[in-house]
Order: sequence, then C-alpha cells, then structure tokens
Amino acid sequence: MLGAALLAGVEVVRNAAVVQYAETKPQLAARIWPSHPASKLWLGLTQIGLSARNKAAVAASTFDLIWQGAREEPLAPEPFLVRGVQAQLAGNQQVAEQAFAGAKLRDGRSIPARYFLAEQYFRSGDAAHGLREIAVLARMVPNGVTSLAPYIATYAKDPRNRTQLQSLFKSDPTLEQAALSTLATDPSNADLILGLASPSTTAPQWSGVLIPTLVNAGQYGAAYRVWARTAHVQPAADATVFDARFAGSDAPPPFNWSLTSSTVGLAESQPGGRLHAIFYGQEDGVLARQLLLLKPGRYRLSMRISGEPSRANALSWTLTCADSKAQLVSLILSDPKKAASGTMFDVPANCAAQSLELAASAPEVAQQVDVTISDFSLKREQPNG
Repeated sequence: MLGAALLAGVEVVRNAAVVQYAETKPQLAARIWPSHPASKLWLGLTQIGLSARNKAAVAASTFDLIWQGAREEPLAPEPFLVRGVQAQLAGNQQVAEQAFAGAKLRDGRSIPARYFLAEQYFRSGDAAHGLREIAVLARMVPNGVTSLAPYIATYAKDPRNRTQLQSLFKSDPTLEQAALSTLATDPSNADLILGLASPSTTAPQWSGVLIPTLVNAGQYGAAYRVWARTAHVQPAADATVFDARFAGSDAPPPFNWSLTSSTVGLAESQPGGRLHAIFYGQEDGVLARQLLLLKPGRYRLSMRISGEPSRANALSWTLTCADSKAQLVSLILSDPKKAASGTMFDVPANCAAQSLELAASAPEVAQQVDVTISDFSLKREQPNG
C-alpha cells in the first residue's frame, strides 16, 4: 500500500511539472515525461516555430509527434492550432479560422489560440472580432498591454477600424493609452490620435509622448494645440508666458513651467505670485524652464528680486531660439534695479519657438544662493507711432 501511494504521488508531481513547463519549457517537460501528451504537443509546436524562424520546411516527424499527442489528449487545443497554420499556408482561410476557433473553444485561456484567431480575423477583414481577441490577450499575457499596443496601433491607421477601436478603448482605457502612446512616437499621427482619443479630465499618458515628438520635429504650433487641448487650457492669441505669477497649474511642461528639485538646486512656487529659487552653487544647470511661442517683435523682460541678489551673479534668465540655440537675452539676477526696470530684446522672424530658462552657472568657489522672484513680466512692446 505504501509503495502504491508513493508511486501515485510521483505520478502527480511529475504530471504537475509537465503541465507547468509544457508551454514555457517544452524540452524540459519532455525530459521529465517524454510520453506525456502535453510534452509531445508543445515540443512539436516549438519545432514548428523554429522551422518558421529558420524559413525551413517542417519535418513530417514533427507533425507525427503532434498528432500522436492529439490522439492521447483529444480535447487539447494545440492540434487545432497546427491545423489552422497548415490551412493558412495552403490558402484556405475559412478552415484556418474554424481551426483556431476550435482551439479557443477547447481552451479559452490558450494564448496561442486567441493570438492566431485574432490574426485570422484581421486577415479576413473582421477587425471588430480581431480587436476583441487582442483586448482579451492584453489581459492574459504578462506585460500584454505594452507588447500588444504596437499591434493595435497598426490597425488604428485604417479609418475603417475607427469605430471598433473607439469601442475597444472605451472598455479598456489602459490599452488605449498604450496604443496611442505607440502612435505618438510619429508626429504625422497627431490628427489620428486626437480623433481616436477618449475625453479626459487630466492630461492623458499619450500626450506626454506626442507633445515632445512634435516639439522635436519642430512642429511647435501643433504641439501647443495638443498641449492646450489635453491640459484644458484656453489658448490666448497674445500669450507670452504661461502662469507668469507662478500660481501653480496642473498643465504639464513644456508650455508650462518645469521647476527643478535636484542636485543643482530647488525652484518652487510660493503664494503671492513668487518663485523661490535656491542654487547650491556646485554644478551648472537649469532651475526653471518653459517653452514659448513668441511672435516676431520687441519685448521687455522684468521682475523683482529679493533675498540675496548680491550673491546671485551665478543666476540669470535666458531666452534662446529653440532651433538655432541663438541667445536673445540674458538677465543676471545680481542687479535688482536692472531687473525691475527690465531689459529689451527682439525676437527675429526665424525664431519660431523659444526656451525661457532660469539658468545657474557654478562659480569657482561653491556658494549657495537663495532668491525670490516676483512681479515676473514678459510683455511685447508696442511699436512707436
């Protein structure tokens, strides 16, 4: 009795090991129990995959191995997968779809069954069912949303799939963000993304990809429009600096302030329309930055400086053209009177966007600087006459 119980226990453990490793490590499963149906099925499928990768014909012995496993485990989905692939190669799409559907029917948790079925739906032009299978796969596969997002993005470019995609995105917002973020790496997809995106009360994940993509492509106007739409900001025709009073806003950079907290120093907004800046004096860097779209013309930059302005010769507000990096103005904070009266500068016609920065330059002897900036103003000067 004891010996029989031990043998039964060994069989249970070995069967569990085969089931565990059959899909992920079929060679190991085959070593544990070579005659187990799961070992034969998945080892055969692995050999088919290797043959496909090497662009070689599948050996007849490989199919024999799979059919042998199928006879021993008639409800397994794997033989139907093989049947579907064979039908695809033979050009019989109807049989392929039936085979993959049969595989899914036998195991609804079978990842290959759903993947091949989704692919077959797309081949036949049935995007609605194909996307539905992809949505299920995204929840089944580890990192499925990330790995399948490019697959969905490919079909998003076909306007015939728009309705189905919007329905899918409504049911799975995470998948929407991942797919649109994939599309957002190409600036030419901006209108497509805006047409597919669901309404959002906060800046969506994809906007954090699309806006820098458009900026890097030099499409500053398009980047600003996407930023304004997703950040729910009303665009102003004569806007210069967004949130010039440092009141704080949920709108993201680059058309809002990017304030630093790093080894360079600290920049933070304070009540009363002030910017508090601490520079540690040990390394160069930027404490505050915003991308502007100033129109050609003459402007005045002014502000009030308090704290330790006499030690602030290492801090300056600079404005440079985003494309050429040509500097338009540099206002050093060590002269409060000059900062209050302001400095004039011109924006040329070939400077479509500008980077406004509170720049810090480390002196030879490290010295911490602590200043507060208020009444910050960047205004366009009206031409005389």
